[in-house]
Amino acid sequence: SAFLDHLEHDRGNTPRTRNARLAAIHSLFRYAALRHPEHSASIARVIEIPSKRCEHATVSYLTGDEIQALVATPDRTTWLGRRDHALLLLAIQTGLRVSELVALCCKDVSTSNGAHVRVRTGKGRKQRCTPLSDETKAVLATWLAERQGTPEDPLFPTRRGGSLSPDAVAWLLAKHARAAAHGCPSLGRMKVTPHVLRHTSAMMLRAVGVDLSVIALWLGHESIESTQIYLHADLALKEKALALTAPVGTPPGRYRPPDALLAFLDAL
Repeated sequence: SAFLDHLEHDRGNTPRTRNARLAAIHSLFRYAALRHPEHSASIARVIEIPSKRCEHATVSYLTGDEIQALVATPDRTTWLGRRDHALLLLAIQTGLRVSELVALCCKDVSTSNGAHVRVRTGKGRKQRCTPLSDETKAVLATWLAERQGTPEDPLFPTRRGGSLSPDAVAWLLAKHARAAAHGCPSLGRMKVTPHVLRHTSAMMLRAVGVDLSVIALWLGHESIESTQIYLHADLALKEKALALTAPVGTPPGRYRPPDALLAFLDAL
């Protein structure tokens, strides 16, 4: 308890960070309960320490215009620009975690019939296969032809041929987001991280009516409960619910102003 208080009051960590540390402590003491039952009373007291309530912000994701602006930013006349363009397009379309993205090898991408990318080092050591759209397939096929690496080489290498780190991906994404903000100001008002691209992929699937259980499989979630956040962020679903409600005595649906009123407002 003193350690948790120290995190909040002395180090200035958020309640979310405190809860993450507490989860690790709980995991350790659940293991200790099996090994040292003679200390079960003290262990139980630790396990009973509750998590602290914290705010759960709505997920951030990119709109269609923001996606186009971001993907178009890398300079495709350069080798690095073509690499970044392929990386951004793959991340947005597949929703891979940044750790999964940097771990991809050339052999993990298939651009033949049934184009897909195979994740071999997913969270929880789970493997999964994600199909590719025609656009992503074409871009990756061109990149692989230029990359000319062995099957074991990283798909998105550094200048020296090594694998990109998660921090490097976050840095180049922030760089391209700042550049894209000149043509799309909304990008300058948000923090674009690799996880935002993952949220974007999920919201694109949700926008076309894909079921949450399918989105959970697409993203590699352990439980569908982790995917519920995208249901809360779906404004279109809430608007449909709102359209079904109306004050007493009025027909449901959105108000449609007549053409004469619109013409008057345009003339102001």
